[in-house]
Amino acid sequence: MELSSGQARKLQSYIGGSWLEGAGEGVALHDASTGEVVALVDSTGVDFRTALDYGRRHGETLRRMSFHERALMLKSLGQMLMERKEEFYALSFATGATRNDGWIDIEGGIGTLLSYASKGRRELPNTHLLLDGDPEPLSRDSSFSAQHVLTPLTGVAIHINAFNFPCWGMLEKLAPTLLAGMPAIVKPASQTAFLTELMVRRIIESGLLPEGALQLICGSVGDLLDHVDGQDVVTFTGSAATGQRLRRHPAIVANSVRFSMEADSLNAAVLGPDAGPGSEEFDLFVREVVREMTVKAGQKCTAIRRVIAPRAQCPALIDALRERLGKTTLGNPADEGVRMGPLASLAQREEVRARIRDLSRAAEVVFGDPDNPRLVSGDPQAGAFLSPVLLYCDAPLASDVVHDVEAFGPVATVMPYESTAEAVDLARRGKGSLVASVFTNDAGFARDMALGLAPFHGRVMIGNRLSAKSSTGHGSPLPMLVHGGPGRAGGGEELGGMRSVKHYMQRTAIQGAPGLISTITGRWQEGAAAAHGEEHPFRKSLAELRPGDQLVTATRRITLEDIEHFAAFTGDTFYAHMDEEAAKANPFFEGRVAHGYMVASFAAGLFVDPAPGPVLANYGLDNLRFLMPVYPGDTLQVRLTCKDINPRATTDYGEVRWDCQVTNQNGAVVASYDVLTMVARTRSQ
Repeated sequence: MELSSGQARKLQSYIGGSWLEGAGEGVALHDASTGEVVALVDSTGVDFRTALDYGRRHGETLRRMSFHERALMLKSLGQMLMERKEEFYALSFATGATRNDGWIDIEGGIGTLLSYASKGRRELPNTHLLLDGDPEPLSRDSSFSAQHVLTPLTGVAIHINAFNFPCWGMLEKLAPTLLAGMPAIVKPASQTAFLTELMVRRIIESGLLPEGALQLICGSVGDLLDHVDGQDVVTFTGSAATGQRLRRHPAIVANSVRFSMEADSLNAAVLGPDAGPGSEEFDLFVREVVREMTVKAGQKCTAIRRVIAPRAQCPALIDALRERLGKTTLGNPADEGVRMGPLASLAQREEVRARIRDLSRAAEVVFGDPDNPRLVSGDPQAGAFLSPVLLYCDAPLASDVVHDVEAFGPVATVMPYESTAEAVDLARRGKGSLVASVFTNDAGFARDMALGLAPFHGRVMIGNRLSAKSSTGHGSPLPMLVHGGPGRAGGGEELGGMRSVKHYMQRTAIQGAPGLISTITGRWQEGAAAAHGEEHPFRKSLAELRPGDQLVTATRRITLEDIEHFAAFTGDTFYAHMDEEAAKANPFFEGRVAHGYMVASFAAGLFVDPAPGPVLANYGLDNLRFLMPVYPGDTLQVRLTCKDINPRATTDYGEVRWDCQVTNQNGAVVASYDVLTMVARTRSQ
C-alpha cells in the first residue's frame, strides 16, 4: 500500500461486498507537500441504487445484534486500527498533516470509536431497543398505557465527509451509526480519499463488521441521493453552499430524509477585560489562538477565525501573536521539526488566498505574507504551503466581510470590543458557529458571555488558569459533547454521546395493555401481570429471573422509639422527627414523622433475603420519592417486582432493576423507587 513516485494507482470503491474500480481515467490526487501524484480517483460506472439496496438488505444483521454486541464490535475495530496506526501515519503525510496533525485525525478518530464502545456498554442496555422515558398511563385502572421506544432505522446512513480529517471525519460518524444498528455508506472528499480508502480496506479485511455494514465511494456520488427514502439518513460536512444544495435535493425533501449538516463556521475566541498582558489568561489565549491557526494548517471546522479582544489590549495581543506565529516552522510535514505543513492542495491554497484578499477589504494584514511562505523545507511552488496570516479589523461593527468570509486555512482576524454586550454582538455576527471560547478569570463575565453566546453556538468553552492543564481546548470535538451549531454552522448535532446514536433511530409510542407492552419492551410496568412464587426472587439467577417476578412482604409497625433511635443513631435530628409542636406547625405534617431514609431502610429489611445467593450487590436507587408522611403507629409493607434484566455481554453477572413500592396500612403508597442490583448469571456463581 506504500506509494512511490510513478506508482500511483486508482482508488477503488467498496460496493455490494466487492472492491470496484471506476470506469473512467480518474482524477489525479497530489501529495500536498511535493506535488507528486499519490492516487487517481473515479467512481464512474458505480451502481449507486444497488449500493443502497445492498445496505438496506444486509442491515438486518446489524439490527439483530444487541447494543452491547455492537459496542464490543466497535471496541475490536478500534483496537485493530490502533495496531495499524503507523501505516495510516505514513500515508497521512501526503495530506499535508504533521505527525501531531495526524494524531488528531488518526488516533483521535480511533479514540472516538473506543469511546463509543465504552459508552455503549456503560450507558445502553444489552437489548435491541431503547426505552425513551417512563410509561405513560392512559387509563385510571392501569389497563391501557403507552411507552416511547427507539428502534434502528432500516435504511442506510450516507456520510459525505470533508477533506481535512479523512480518518476522524469517517469514524466520528461511523461510531454512533453502527452502535445504533444502521449500516453506512461513506463518501470521503476526493482530495484525501486515499487515506480513507486505506483505513476502510483494513476494516473490511479484519472481518469485524457484518456484511453490508460499511460501503465506500471514492469519487463522485453520482445519482446516489436520487434513491434515498424516509428510512435513510444523510450527513454532510463541508461548505455551507454545498450543504444547502444537498439539503434541497428533491428526494431528500420529498421523502423527509433526515439530513444533518456541519458547515462553514466563523468561530470566535473572546479575551476577557480582566485578562490583560501578563495574566495567565492572556498567555493561555495567545497560545490557543496560535494553536488553532496552525494545527492542520488551520483546516479545521472548529478553528478560531475571529479573535475578539478589549480594544485597549489589542496592540499587546497582536504583538504577542506575531511573536509566537513567527516561531512556527513551515515545511514538509514528514520532516522533523516542522510544526505546520501545507494546505491539502494547490487549489485549496488559491481558495484561501482569495478569501484573504476579500478580508483585506475590511482588515489589514499584520502578520504573514500569503504569497511568499517562509519554509524550512519543501518546494514553495509544488507544495501547497501558506504562511499563517493574521489580520486586524479596527471597526468590526461596520464590516460584514469579517463575519461572513471564512478563509479555511491558517488565517484569523483580530477585532476590538468596547463592552461585554459588544463582544457578544460580534460573536453572534457569525450567524451560528460550532464553538466559541472565552478566556477569563472573572466569573461574572464568563456567565454573561456564556449566556449570550449559547443560542448561537453548539459549544462554549471557558478557559482560565483553573482548567489550563486539563482543558481539551477550543478546537477539540469530544465524543460525549455535541459537535454542531445552529444557523450558518448547519443546524446539525454530531457526536454528543447517546444523542447522536438516537439520530439513527426512530422514536415510536407503543400503546396497549401494559402486559403486552411489557412483553414488547422487556420491562415490567404497572398493570402488567406479576408472578408470585414460593421462592424469593433474590434466590433466582439471571437465567431464572423474569420481569414481573414479584414479592409482597410481611409488615412492620413504626414506633416513636424507632424514630428516636434512628435519629440518635444517624445524627439526623431534624425537628420534624423530634419536636411534636414544630412538626405540627409544618404545612406538610400532622405531627412527628419518620425519616424518609428510615422508611427506605426498613423497607430493605422487609424484602432483603440475607443468605448468600445470586444477588451480588446493591449498587443504588433511582427515582426515590417520599410520597406521604409516615407517622408513629403506621404499618409498612413492600411490593418488590423485577422490572428489567440487563445481562452484561462479557461478565458473569448483570443488572436487575426492581420496582419497589412501600405502602402503609391503608394501602397508600408512601415511597417508591427502583432498586438496582448486580445478579449472577447462574446459581452456581
